[in-house]
Amino acid sequence: MGEMMTFAPTPQQFGPFWKYIQEPSVTDIDYNGKALWITDLEKGRYRAQEELTDSFLDSFIHNIANSVNKQFNNAHKVLEADTRELRISILHESVTSAGLSICIRKSPCLVRNTIENIIEDGYCPEKILHLLINCVLARMNFVFAGEPGAGKTECAKFFMQFIPKEQRVITIEDSYEMHYADINPEADAVELRVTGGFDYTDAIKACLRQNPSWLMLSEARSVEVTSLLEQWSTGVSGFTTIHLDDLRKLPDRILNMMNNVNDADRMENKIYSDVSVGILIRRKKEADGKIRRYMEQVCFYTREDNENRIYMLVKDGEMVSEDVPDDIVRRLALARIREPFFCEGFYRYKKEGK
Repeated sequence: MGEMMTFAPTPQQFGPFWKYIQEPSVTDIDYNGKALWITDLEKGRYRAQEELTDSFLDSFIHNIANSVNKQFNNAHKVLEADTRELRISILHESVTSAGLSICIRKSPCLVRNTIENIIEDGYCPEKILHLLINCVLARMNFVFAGEPGAGKTECAKFFMQFIPKEQRVITIEDSYEMHYADINPEADAVELRVTGGFDYTDAIKACLRQNPSWLMLSEARSVEVTSLLEQWSTGVSGFTTIHLDDLRKLPDRILNMMNNVNDADRMENKIYSDVSVGILIRRKKEADGKIRRYMEQVCFYTREDNENRIYMLVKDGEMVSEDVPDDIVRRLALARIREPFFCEGFYRYKKEGK
């Protein structure tokens, strides 16, 4: 994880990178030692025309290293730094074949998805969108799955907007990407950033005394998922993201990350009990070169009559079922939601620009 930079990015410091940092549709800026490559939500991934000079690269790296008080040389081959909206990673030329490798990932303080463009772009069926907003209002636990760069965090940020402002939300990240407090300025929010002496498990456990209604973990990667599920089982709701290519693999993926392999059956039951909603985001390059993101799978996880079950509602981007498990229907009813596939506030939310 990178250290927070002590200065705000400027055009002088970021040189040829700057125009891409300013471009809203650009998500990643990568330099491989020879060429600059750009990932754009509209244009796809392409090679930029700019040539990066040695003098610019030396100045850029010097500024980044000074801002985080780190060395970058043969003995210190990795340099990482963050701002509120950028994650920067640099590899020294001594460990690469073609020279410096620079990756800049953007995580802007905005929500790219809206109800309107989700429907227009075929991101997910409208009835499923109603259902998922209802599930947020009923305080269910979500796991957003997909490959790196699929748009998991962007999807999570969209659904976070529907959390009532009086419900305290605590986010836990190694670099700020959710921007919950900035996007929802009137909400009761606490943003935690893990460091070398304060890891994910420490942060999750510390939240117990912070009176959370929601606990948002930026990414489930390892044994911290055990503490996360423990929190969720106490009535704290939450979101997390995970690298995964099929929602049916989620229980096994979580089990492999857990640190309690001696009681695998009980832990598997816990997963089906504590995780409510699974959403798999897919990124696909269309024939015209543009990138399309959409919900490839949506499912419920539930434990019924001592059996663990997955209810798949969306497969291959298409709605395949309206079969909602009894436990989910009950939880929706407790939130005064009688019709799972109709959200009463949907059109008001849409008018507000959500």
